[in-house]
Amino acid sequence: MFYFIGLGLGDAKDITVKGLEIVKKSKRVYLEAYTSILTVGKEKLEEFYGREVILADRDMVETQSDEMFEGSDTEDVSFLVVGDPFGATTHTDLVLRAKEKDLEYRVIHNASIMNAVGCCGLQLYNFGETISIVFWTDTWKPDSFYDKIKRNRDLGMHTLCLLDIKVKEQSIENLMKGKKIFEPPRYMSVNTAAEQLVEIIQRKKEEGEKDLAFTEDTICIGLARIGSETQTIIAATFTDMMTVDIGAPLHSFVIPGELHPLEKDMLKLFAYNDDVKQY
Repeated sequence: MFYFIGLGLGDAKDITVKGLEIVKKSKRVYLEAYTSILTVGKEKLEEFYGREVILADRDMVETQSDEMFEGSDTEDVSFLVVGDPFGATTHTDLVLRAKEKDLEYRVIHNASIMNAVGCCGLQLYNFGETISIVFWTDTWKPDSFYDKIKRNRDLGMHTLCLLDIKVKEQSIENLMKGKKIFEPPRYMSVNTAAEQLVEIIQRKKEEGEKDLAFTEDTICIGLARIGSETQTIIAATFTDMMTVDIGAPLHSFVIPGELHPLEKDMLKLFAYNDDVKQY
């Protein structure tokens, strides 16, 4: 059997009992290492599981899946995913490739930011479409996700923004030269997300758009290391969110829609200043 096992959001102990039992008896264990991270490294996982864990980067998962599948028709192989295997980042492509080879698979679910985001006090069934915000460059500043935020806001729905992660990325120069030299990992902060979103609405204003999805004074929510002991949540205006310090990654970002009185009361618990408490 080929197993997809969710690890949850915190540390090595967030794996389910069922997931841990499967990991311990698997012939090989792979850790998907490019769409998210835990607050602990591979070594801590190996220590807790009592066995070797093989890092599976994007190249391995996307181009060398046959190597991972090898032997799973006669023995157990586990593929570990931070969060839930079908949460924020799905791995349906691997499922389809497994079925093409007539391999059996099974999924062991766990917590994901998609449901754990409820810890900020907003009701999950009031969330609209989730979006991803990518790092901009000097020449590439996509903003297509803005329309989805506006659509959610027009419907009174909240928006969960998943922030970019750059792991084992190559510079354009090294890519062109064929050099396997990778840039240091980068994880988008709520500060960068707020800055890019504010730049989008400033551009919209210059273009004459009046019905904006939000303004610099709109309340937003920054979340860091959800599921860990150092979990941090801050509710602030977009202007303040550009400079708040909520610590190390991973960060997520929420733009609220219409707020129920209970949701307003919850946000006051995480208020950065009086601007939020009076919201």
